[in-house]
Amino acid sequence: MATLVELPDSVLLEIFSYLPVRDRIRISRVCHRWKRLVDDRWLWRHVDLTLYTMRPKVMWHLLRRYMASRLHSLRMGGYLFSGSQAPQLSPALLRALGQKCPNLKRLCLHVADLSMVPITSLPSTLRTLELHSCEISMAWLHKQQDPTVLPLLECIVLDRVPAFRDEHLQGLTCPALRSLVLGGTYRVTETGLDAGLQELSYLQRLEVLGCTLSADSTLLAISRHLRDVRKIRLTVRGLSAPGLAVLEGMPALESLCLQGPLITPEMPSPTEILSSCLTMPKLRVLELQGLGWEGQEAEKILCKGLPHCMVIVRACPKESMDWWM
Repeated sequence: MATLVELPDSVLLEIFSYLPVRDRIRISRVCHRWKRLVDDRWLWRHVDLTLYTMRPKVMWHLLRRYMASRLHSLRMGGYLFSGSQAPQLSPALLRALGQKCPNLKRLCLHVADLSMVPITSLPSTLRTLELHSCEISMAWLHKQQDPTVLPLLECIVLDRVPAFRDEHLQGLTCPALRSLVLGGTYRVTETGLDAGLQELSYLQRLEVLGCTLSADSTLLAISRHLRDVRKIRLTVRGLSAPGLAVLEGMPALESLCLQGPLITPEMPSPTEILSSCLTMPKLRVLELQGLGWEGQEAEKILCKGLPHCMVIVRACPKESMDWWM
Protein backbone atom coordinates (compact mmCIF):
# COMPACT_ATOMS: atom_id res chain seq x y z
CA MET A 1 0.00 0.00 0.00
CA ALA A 2 1.45 3.36 -1.07
CA THR A 3 2.22 6.00 1.55
CA LEU A 4 1.54 9.71 1.12
CA VAL A 5 5.19 10.25 0.23
CA GLU A 6 4.91 7.80 -2.66
CA LEU A 7 1.75 9.26 -4.17
CA PRO A 8 2.23 11.32 -7.35
CA ASP A 9 1.56 15.05 -7.31
CA SER A 10 -1.66 14.70 -9.29
CA VAL A 11 -3.18 12.37 -6.69
CA LEU A 12 -2.11 14.57 -3.78
CA LEU A 13 -3.61 17.62 -5.47
CA GLU A 14 -6.90 15.78 -5.85
CA ILE A 15 -6.85 14.87 -2.14
CA PHE A 16 -5.93 18.42 -1.08
CA SER A 17 -8.80 19.83 -3.16
CA TYR A 18 -11.29 18.31 -0.69
CA LEU A 19 -9.74 20.12 2.27
CA PRO A 20 -11.21 23.37 3.63
CA VAL A 21 -9.14 26.46 2.81
CA ARG A 22 -7.77 26.76 6.35
CA ASP A 23 -6.47 23.19 6.28
CA ARG A 24 -4.92 23.66 2.86
CA ILE A 25 -2.83 26.51 4.20
CA ARG A 26 -1.85 24.54 7.31
CA ILE A 27 -0.58 21.52 5.39
CA SER A 28 1.70 23.79 3.37
CA ARG A 29 3.92 23.85 6.50
CA VAL A 30 4.48 20.06 6.45
CA CYS A 31 7.28 19.99 3.90
CA HIS A 32 8.65 21.79 0.84
CA ARG A 33 6.82 19.47 -1.55
CA TRP A 34 3.43 20.09 0.05
CA LYS A 35 4.11 23.82 0.10
CA ARG A 36 4.78 23.67 -3.62
CA LEU A 37 1.57 21.71 -4.19
CA VAL A 38 -0.53 24.12 -2.11
CA ASP A 39 0.80 26.92 -4.34
CA ASP A 40 -0.36 25.06 -7.46
CA ARG A 41 -2.90 27.15 -9.38
CA TRP A 42 -5.07 24.05 -10.03
CA LEU A 43 -5.84 23.80 -6.30
CA TRP A 44 -7.26 27.33 -6.18
CA ARG A 45 -9.64 27.23 -9.13
CA HIS A 46 -12.68 26.69 -6.86
CA VAL A 47 -12.69 28.21 -3.38
CA ASP A 48 -15.39 27.86 -0.71
CA LEU A 49 -15.15 30.35 2.16
CA THR A 50 -18.66 29.91 3.57
CA LEU A 51 -17.31 27.74 6.40
CA TYR A 52 -15.62 30.67 8.09
CA THR A 53 -16.46 34.02 9.64
CA MET A 54 -13.47 35.62 8.03
CA ARG A 55 -11.93 38.94 8.94
CA PRO A 56 -11.33 41.30 6.00
CA LYS A 57 -7.57 41.18 6.66
CA VAL A 58 -7.52 37.40 6.16
CA MET A 59 -9.63 37.67 3.02
CA TRP A 60 -7.28 40.24 1.52
CA HIS A 61 -4.33 37.93 2.30
CA LEU A 62 -5.98 34.98 0.54
CA LEU A 63 -6.77 37.15 -2.43
CA ARG A 64 -3.20 38.39 -2.81
CA ARG A 65 -1.34 35.20 -1.84
CA TYR A 66 -3.31 32.30 -3.25
CA MET A 67 -6.25 33.16 -5.47
CA ALA A 68 -5.53 36.02 -7.89
CA SER A 69 -5.45 34.88 -11.53
CA ARG A 70 -5.99 31.24 -10.53
CA LEU A 71 -9.53 31.71 -9.27
CA HIS A 72 -12.45 30.55 -11.42
CA SER A 73 -15.24 30.05 -8.84
CA LEU A 74 -15.70 31.63 -5.43
CA ARG A 75 -18.27 30.91 -2.77
CA MET A 76 -18.39 33.22 0.22
CA GLY A 77 -20.71 34.41 2.98
CA GLY A 78 -21.61 37.84 4.23
CA TYR A 79 -22.76 36.92 7.76
CA LEU A 80 -26.00 38.90 7.49
CA PHE A 81 -27.37 37.36 10.68
CA SER A 82 -24.17 37.35 12.73
CA GLY A 83 -24.60 40.75 14.35
CA SER A 84 -23.33 44.22 13.62
CA GLN A 85 -19.75 43.31 14.61
CA ALA A 86 -19.45 40.59 11.98
CA PRO A 87 -17.37 41.40 8.87
CA GLN A 88 -19.44 42.44 5.87
CA LEU A 89 -18.69 42.36 2.18
CA SER A 90 -17.46 45.74 0.99
CA PRO A 91 -17.46 47.39 -2.44
CA ALA A 92 -13.67 47.64 -2.24
CA LEU A 93 -13.28 43.88 -1.77
CA LEU A 94 -15.61 43.04 -4.65
CA ARG A 95 -13.83 45.53 -6.90
CA ALA A 96 -10.50 43.94 -5.93
CA LEU A 97 -11.88 40.55 -6.94
CA GLY A 98 -12.50 41.92 -10.40
CA GLN A 99 -9.07 43.53 -10.65
CA LYS A 100 -6.96 40.70 -9.18
CA CYS A 101 -8.97 37.69 -10.44
CA PRO A 102 -9.41 38.21 -14.19
CA ASN A 103 -10.48 34.58 -14.68
CA LEU A 104 -13.29 34.64 -12.09
CA LYS A 105 -16.38 33.28 -13.83
CA ARG A 106 -18.68 32.24 -10.97
CA LEU A 107 -19.50 34.06 -7.74
CA CYS A 108 -21.86 32.61 -5.10
CA LEU A 109 -22.77 34.88 -2.21
CA HIS A 110 -24.57 33.52 0.85
CA VAL A 111 -26.38 35.45 3.60
CA ALA A 112 -24.80 38.72 2.49
CA ASP A 113 -26.00 42.28 3.01
CA LEU A 114 -25.46 43.90 -0.38
CA SER A 115 -27.81 46.82 0.20
CA MET A 116 -24.85 49.23 0.36
CA VAL A 117 -22.86 47.51 -2.37
CA PRO A 118 -23.46 48.88 -5.89
CA ILE A 119 -23.85 46.30 -8.63
CA THR A 120 -21.02 48.05 -10.49
CA SER A 121 -18.64 46.68 -7.83
CA LEU A 122 -19.11 43.12 -9.05
CA PRO A 123 -16.39 41.66 -11.31
CA SER A 124 -17.22 42.31 -14.94
CA THR A 125 -15.86 38.86 -15.91
CA LEU A 126 -18.70 36.99 -14.17
CA ARG A 127 -20.69 34.50 -16.22
CA THR A 128 -22.68 33.13 -13.27
CA LEU A 129 -23.91 35.06 -10.23
CA GLU A 130 -25.71 33.28 -7.39
CA LEU A 131 -27.34 35.11 -4.48
CA HIS A 132 -28.59 32.93 -1.62
CA SER A 133 -30.47 34.59 1.26
CA CYS A 134 -28.98 37.98 0.41
CA GLU A 135 -30.25 41.54 0.77
CA ILE A 136 -30.05 43.86 -2.22
CA SER A 137 -31.09 47.47 -2.76
CA MET A 138 -33.66 48.83 -5.19
CA ALA A 139 -30.81 50.46 -7.11
CA TRP A 140 -29.24 47.12 -8.02
CA LEU A 141 -31.27 46.52 -11.15
CA HIS A 142 -33.29 49.09 -13.03
CA LYS A 143 -34.33 49.71 -16.61
CA GLN A 144 -31.83 52.53 -17.09
CA GLN A 145 -28.93 50.34 -15.96
CA ASP A 146 -25.69 50.69 -17.91
CA PRO A 147 -25.55 47.72 -20.34
CA THR A 148 -21.77 47.48 -19.78
CA VAL A 149 -22.41 46.26 -16.20
CA LEU A 150 -21.86 42.48 -16.13
CA PRO A 151 -21.65 42.26 -19.92
CA LEU A 152 -20.75 38.53 -19.90
CA LEU A 153 -23.31 37.37 -17.34
CA GLU A 154 -25.08 34.26 -18.68
CA CYS A 155 -26.77 32.91 -15.56
CA ILE A 156 -28.23 34.49 -12.43
CA VAL A 157 -29.63 32.55 -9.47
CA LEU A 158 -31.82 34.41 -6.99
CA ASP A 159 -32.56 32.09 -4.09
CA ARG A 160 -34.51 33.50 -1.14
CA VAL A 161 -33.66 37.11 -1.94
CA PRO A 162 -36.57 38.84 -0.18
CA ALA A 163 -36.06 42.30 -1.68
CA PHE A 164 -36.15 41.05 -5.29
CA ARG A 165 -39.34 42.28 -6.91
CA ASP A 166 -40.98 43.13 -10.22
CA GLU A 167 -38.82 46.22 -10.78
CA HIS A 168 -35.63 44.16 -10.41
CA LEU A 169 -36.86 41.50 -12.83
CA GLN A 170 -37.73 44.11 -15.44
CA GLY A 171 -34.27 45.64 -14.99
CA LEU A 172 -32.39 42.45 -15.91
CA THR A 173 -30.90 43.79 -19.11
CA CYS A 174 -27.62 41.85 -19.21
CA PRO A 175 -27.13 41.21 -22.94
CA ALA A 176 -25.59 37.74 -22.54
CA LEU A 177 -28.16 36.44 -20.01
CA ARG A 178 -29.54 33.04 -21.01
CA SER A 179 -30.42 31.37 -17.70
CA LEU A 180 -32.59 32.68 -14.84
CA VAL A 181 -33.45 30.89 -11.58
CA LEU A 182 -36.01 32.37 -9.19
CA GLY A 183 -36.31 30.55 -5.87
CA GLY A 184 -38.60 31.84 -3.13
CA THR A 185 -38.75 35.34 -4.60
CA TYR A 186 -42.17 36.01 -3.13
CA ARG A 187 -42.36 39.70 -4.14
CA VAL A 188 -42.49 38.86 -7.85
CA THR A 189 -46.09 39.01 -9.04
CA GLU A 190 -47.79 37.38 -12.02
CA THR A 191 -47.99 40.76 -13.77
CA GLY A 192 -44.32 41.45 -13.02
CA LEU A 193 -43.22 38.05 -14.32
CA ASP A 194 -45.14 38.55 -17.55
CA ALA A 195 -43.63 42.01 -18.08
CA GLY A 196 -40.15 40.82 -17.13
CA LEU A 197 -40.16 37.84 -19.49
CA GLN A 198 -41.28 40.11 -22.30
CA GLU A 199 -37.91 41.87 -21.93
CA LEU A 200 -36.05 38.54 -21.59
CA SER A 201 -37.36 36.80 -24.70
CA TYR A 202 -33.87 35.42 -25.41
CA LEU A 203 -33.77 33.24 -22.24
CA GLN A 204 -32.99 29.58 -22.86
CA ARG A 205 -33.46 28.29 -19.30
CA LEU A 206 -35.97 29.37 -16.67
CA GLU A 207 -36.56 27.92 -13.21
CA VAL A 208 -39.31 29.19 -10.90
CA LEU A 209 -39.27 27.29 -7.62
CA GLY A 210 -41.01 27.88 -4.30
CA CYS A 211 -42.47 31.25 -5.31
CA THR A 212 -46.00 32.51 -4.68
CA LEU A 213 -46.69 32.40 -8.42
CA SER A 214 -48.99 29.66 -9.69
CA ALA A 215 -47.54 27.24 -12.20
CA ASP A 216 -50.34 28.02 -14.66
CA SER A 217 -49.57 31.76 -14.72
CA THR A 218 -45.84 31.04 -15.06
CA LEU A 219 -46.36 28.71 -18.01
CA LEU A 220 -48.70 31.23 -19.66
CA ALA A 221 -46.02 33.94 -19.46
CA ILE A 222 -43.43 31.50 -20.83
CA SER A 223 -45.64 30.51 -23.77
CA ARG A 224 -46.19 34.18 -24.63
CA HIS A 225 -42.63 35.44 -24.49
CA LEU A 226 -40.06 32.59 -24.36
CA ARG A 227 -40.72 30.67 -27.56
CA ASP A 228 -37.05 29.67 -27.81
CA VAL A 229 -36.69 28.43 -24.21
CA ARG A 230 -34.92 25.06 -23.98
CA LYS A 231 -35.23 24.16 -20.31
CA ILE A 232 -38.07 24.78 -17.84
CA ARG A 233 -38.19 23.77 -14.20
CA LEU A 234 -41.00 24.85 -11.91
CA THR A 235 -42.91 23.96 -8.77
CA VAL A 236 -46.27 22.36 -9.52
CA ARG A 237 -48.23 24.58 -7.13
CA GLY A 238 -51.36 25.68 -9.01
CA LEU A 239 -50.66 23.50 -12.04
CA SER A 240 -53.63 22.21 -14.07
CA ALA A 241 -54.01 20.32 -17.32
CA PRO A 242 -55.12 23.45 -19.26
CA GLY A 243 -52.17 25.34 -17.77
CA LEU A 244 -49.71 22.70 -18.97
CA ALA A 245 -51.40 22.62 -22.37
CA VAL A 246 -50.19 26.16 -23.18
CA LEU A 247 -46.73 24.66 -23.73
CA GLU A 248 -48.01 22.40 -26.50
CA GLY A 249 -46.03 22.90 -29.67
CA MET A 250 -43.14 24.77 -28.00
CA PRO A 251 -40.58 24.47 -30.82
CA ALA A 252 -37.29 24.49 -28.86
CA LEU A 253 -38.19 22.96 -25.48
CA GLU A 254 -35.77 20.12 -24.69
CA SER A 255 -36.17 19.61 -20.93
CA LEU A 256 -39.22 19.96 -18.68
CA CYS A 257 -39.08 19.41 -14.91
CA LEU A 258 -42.15 19.53 -12.67
CA GLN A 259 -41.22 19.62 -9.00
CA GLY A 260 -43.40 18.82 -5.98
CA PRO A 261 -44.44 18.29 -3.31
CA LEU A 262 -47.40 20.72 -3.49
CA ILE A 263 -49.91 18.63 -5.44
CA THR A 264 -53.45 19.99 -5.88
CA PRO A 265 -56.60 18.22 -7.14
CA GLU A 266 -56.11 20.06 -10.46
CA MET A 267 -52.69 18.43 -10.96
CA PRO A 268 -52.54 16.93 -14.48
CA SER A 269 -52.78 13.16 -14.66
CA PRO A 270 -49.93 11.14 -16.22
CA THR A 271 -52.06 10.73 -19.37
CA GLU A 272 -52.60 14.50 -19.63
CA ILE A 273 -48.88 15.16 -19.13
CA LEU A 274 -48.13 12.59 -21.84
CA SER A 275 -50.57 14.21 -24.24
CA SER A 276 -48.95 17.64 -23.85
CA CYS A 277 -45.38 16.30 -24.10
CA LEU A 278 -46.12 14.49 -27.37
CA THR A 279 -46.71 17.88 -29.03
CA MET A 280 -43.22 19.16 -28.12
CA PRO A 281 -41.01 18.16 -31.08
CA LYS A 282 -37.62 18.57 -29.39
CA LEU A 283 -38.45 17.34 -25.88
CA ARG A 284 -35.78 14.89 -24.76
CA VAL A 285 -35.97 15.02 -20.95
CA LEU A 286 -39.07 14.87 -18.75
CA GLU A 287 -38.35 15.00 -15.03
CA LEU A 288 -40.92 14.65 -12.24
CA GLN A 289 -39.52 15.31 -8.78
CA GLY A 290 -41.17 14.80 -5.42
CA LEU A 291 -44.59 13.86 -6.79
CA GLY A 292 -44.61 10.42 -5.17
CA TRP A 293 -44.91 8.66 -8.53
CA GLU A 294 -41.70 6.63 -8.23
CA GLY A 295 -42.33 3.00 -9.21
CA GLN A 296 -46.04 3.68 -9.74
CA GLU A 297 -48.24 3.12 -12.79
CA ALA A 298 -47.73 6.80 -13.71
CA GLU A 299 -44.04 6.18 -14.36
CA LYS A 300 -44.80 3.22 -16.62
CA ILE A 301 -47.33 5.23 -18.64
CA LEU A 302 -44.87 8.07 -19.26
CA CYS A 303 -41.88 5.85 -20.07
CA LYS A 304 -43.91 3.79 -22.54
CA GLY A 305 -45.59 6.79 -24.16
CA LEU A 306 -42.37 8.82 -24.57
CA PRO A 307 -39.80 6.37 -25.98
CA HIS A 308 -37.76 9.23 -27.46
CA CYS A 309 -37.43 10.92 -24.04
CA MET A 310 -35.44 10.28 -20.91
CA VAL A 311 -38.19 10.08 -18.29
CA ILE A 312 -36.94 10.63 -14.73
CA VAL A 313 -39.35 10.06 -11.85
CA ARG A 314 -37.76 10.50 -8.45
CA ALA A 315 -37.85 12.13 -5.07
CA CYS A 316 -36.38 15.62 -4.74
CA PRO A 317 -32.58 15.13 -4.68
CA LYS A 318 -30.34 16.49 -2.01
CA GLU A 319 -28.36 19.60 -2.91
CA SER A 320 -25.04 18.77 -4.52
CA MET A 321 -21.91 19.60 -2.56
CA ASP A 322 -20.10 20.24 -5.85
CA TRP A 323 -21.44 23.77 -5.99
CA TRP A 324 -19.20 24.84 -8.89
CA MET A 325 -20.68 22.24 -11.29
